[in-house]
Amino acid sequence: MSFDLTGQRVLVTAAAQGIGRASAEAFVRAGASVLATDLNESGLATLTGCDTARLDVLNAASVAQVCAQAGPVDVLFNCAGFVHGGTVLDCTEDELDFAFDLNVKSMIRMVQAVLPGMVDRGSGAIINMSSVASSVKGVPNRCVYSTTKAAVLGLTKSIAADYVASGIRCNAICPGTVQSPSLDDRLAATGDYDTARADFIARQPLGRIAEASEIADLAVYLAAATYTTGQAHCIDGGWAL
Repeated sequence: MSFDLTGQRVLVTAAAQGIGRASAEAFVRAGASVLATDLNESGLATLTGCDTARLDVLNAASVAQVCAQAGPVDVLFNCAGFVHGGTVLDCTEDELDFAFDLNVKSMIRMVQAVLPGMVDRGSGAIINMSSVASSVKGVPNRCVYSTTKAAVLGLTKSIAADYVASGIRCNAICPGTVQSPSLDDRLAATGDYDTARADFIARQPLGRIAEASEIADLAVYLAAATYTTGQAHCIDGGWAL
């Protein structure tokens, strides 16, 4: 099934690579006008069909400037995030602060910048990147990450409940393991890439790791699906079963 987003302005964070990039490209194919943002300007430069802007989601001034540049935003896809490893006994104060800032507070900054315009127009869709590793499923050695991604689900439901009567929809995407440069970096960091990758694949009931384009398809659906809000949409190959 294809969706027509012609006339829709979409803002995507972390769009230089991985799921963000695949989603920006998918939104373009669906006919949307896309503003792809990231700190990685060289990655943005290789995107086609998108407007691009350097954005530091940790910086309120940067968020305000880029969102003003974007003009009226119909769809916001909050895709920026970072995966910390370790248990509750491993995490440091600095890691907690950074994870909450990037994985949660950055989304709040973005929503605060674009939501008033959506409310004024009486429509809009916000899509937040969460994870199966959250309140959906306990995952070993993902304490900080899972905690922040559970917070994203709470944020998503709160926004949905507060603004449903204003015509705003807010949903979360909860992927399992997805092929991306970030995943490759984490597998390489184990010191045995091939074994680590085999272990990741072994835990997937479908027997493979997801492609970023598959998550992007869900993002386009959530931008177009006018009767779903406040939901955590799992796309994990059956991992959470």
